[in-house]
Amino acid sequence: MTGMILDGVLMLLLVAALGYGVRLEKKLGALRAGQQAFASAVTELNAAAGRAEAALASLRASGQETDLLHDRIIKAREVKAQLETLIARAPAPVVAPSAAPVAAAPTPPATAVRPAAVPGPSADEERARRMAALADRIQGLAAPARPAGRDNVAAIVGALTANQSAKRSLNRARRSLDEDLFAA
Repeated sequence: MTGMILDGVLMLLLVAALGYGVRLEKKLGALRAGQQAFASAVTELNAAAGRAEAALASLRASGQETDLLHDRIIKAREVKAQLETLIARAPAPVVAPSAAPVAAAPTPPATAVRPAAVPGPSADEERARRMAALADRIQGLAAPARPAGRDNVAAIVGALTANQSAKRSLNRARRSLDEDLFAA
């Protein structure tokens, strides 16, 4: 009889151990799922850190470009002021005797209203007029006795081309200096 009692107690202990093992397996399964979620979160965090580094590099490059543009704007304003003073000091253009005089159109008073039926000059016409006026000023500064014509446009194009090539060489020099500074 004692053997049967001990067998019964042993069976109860085995059933309790089996129940405890099932509960332990469920907890281990939840722990494994949490570990996998943690690993995927770490992977996402690593990808986000990579994107943040790329964004910082882009921001630094944009900052450097902004500094260069700011310097160019300041220099352009200085050149503009110098050009305005040169234009203001320039003598009036001399009209060659062989050139036909151009009659100035009377300007309407400031209070006059333009009729709605007559459209103003188009943007292209206005731009062409301004370019012609600029060409006249440039020609007046360079050689006042020179006749007006297509040479004005050639002079403007030549000046703009020289300006662009000078800007390119200046930009190359700046880039090489920046690379040398940041490489050290």
